[in-house]
Amino acid sequence: MSALTGRRKLIPFAVLAVVAAALSASVATARNSATTIKVAVLSDCQGAFGAFDNQDMAGVVAAFSQYAGAKPKNPNKPRDGWTGGSIGGHPLKLVGVGCSNDRADTAIKETKRLMEQLGADVMVGPLSGDESIAVANYAKQHPTKTFVNGSAGAQDTTLKVQAPNFFRFSGDGAMWNAGLGDLAYRKLGWKTAAVVADDYSFAWTSAAGFITDFCAAGGKVTKRVFPPLNTTDYSSYAQQMPTNVDGTFVAVGGAGLIPFLKAYEQAHGPIDGKKFIGNVFWGTPGQFQQLGHRVVGAYAGGAGTAGDLNTPAAKAYNAMMGKWFKTIPPFGAAAPQAASTFTYGFFINAWGLVEGLKKVGGDLSGGQKKLQAALRQVSLPGPYGTVKLGPHNQAPITAFFQQLYLKGGKLAIKTVGEVPNVDQSFGGSYSTKTPAPGRTFPPCVKKKLPWQGKVITPKVTT
Repeated sequence: MSALTGRRKLIPFAVLAVVAAALSASVATARNSATTIKVAVLSDCQGAFGAFDNQDMAGVVAAFSQYAGAKPKNPNKPRDGWTGGSIGGHPLKLVGVGCSNDRADTAIKETKRLMEQLGADVMVGPLSGDESIAVANYAKQHPTKTFVNGSAGAQDTTLKVQAPNFFRFSGDGAMWNAGLGDLAYRKLGWKTAAVVADDYSFAWTSAAGFITDFCAAGGKVTKRVFPPLNTTDYSSYAQQMPTNVDGTFVAVGGAGLIPFLKAYEQAHGPIDGKKFIGNVFWGTPGQFQQLGHRVVGAYAGGAGTAGDLNTPAAKAYNAMMGKWFKTIPPFGAAAPQAASTFTYGFFINAWGLVEGLKKVGGDLSGGQKKLQAALRQVSLPGPYGTVKLGPHNQAPITAFFQQLYLKGGKLAIKTVGEVPNVDQSFGGSYSTKTPAPGRTFPPCVKKKLPWQGKVITPKVTT
């Protein structure tokens, strides 16, 4: 009898133990499901591209606000970041914003601070070419973290480094210039051209796109000049530029563009805009307005962007940027800056990250392998066409180019060319085995490219 009584007394304790264990497991599961996703952003707040810092942040914050329930802290200062937001029950936290200066060493110093000291799980950025090559190599060494590009356009970042956990939903600098060389040869009648470009990886890539395109059509590049990035006195480089050519392609960017143009004018007299083609910086909202009437008639490469594209998606994107931000300093109203390479680059890559996180319900377990696999399957109905990653975690793009003109006495820009389906091979010109773009590569070679003579004139707003 006493034994039976003892058994009856033991039963409640056993039940309680089971219930307690179940509750403990349930609490642990709930805690795991609510684990915070720690996000970092690597921008440039110094150096040649420091003026575009808030455009970078506007792109990121807009993406997390539009697609993950976050909200800008300050509609007039994107760098302040966001509040709120979650994915799959996991709160989003911006743990830090890096302040780089277009240098690889600074980018890595800031990346280590963000990822190792502040403990970020994922990072959006960087802005510029050399930085992105360094960050992609860092990513290779840290496979349990995930990185998406910002606006950086160096070719090597994806084609050569091939980090399995670094993803670029935007194009590289060569891809952005598809069709420009063909335009120069076929429409403008250029047979010879000179090229000047900042002496670093992005500008080499940007110049490579024009050189490959122009030479493929039948043109000849007779001179290549490479001033160091962050040069302040361009006089000696301007003097090296020949005037006995049909036109000049300029891939000097950021803070150096206007000083170079002034140095060119001092060396050779007034610029004839019709004899110049610029890269993305000639059409970047916030910068192109500063170029003045000297460049009227010039053409400019885009960044896979066309702010005046007359499509519902492009108009909705501009309006969306204006919804989240009133201004993006130092350049004024937000919506007109939506098509900047920096705003758009950071936006489209951050959006890609958000959609990848959604596919796995915010689950970062297993060394983030599920997230990284999901990112390769993301398809974005972007403002300028569908965006989906291809080989080497690099998305093909639709390239656009623009022309500068006067509107009401002020410098304006209109999109005049469209080249769909440009991938990183650039019509078979580049591969993992070709040399990286540089001072002497690519060579000037006549050949067939898929878009020769087939550039589309897109419908734009007026």
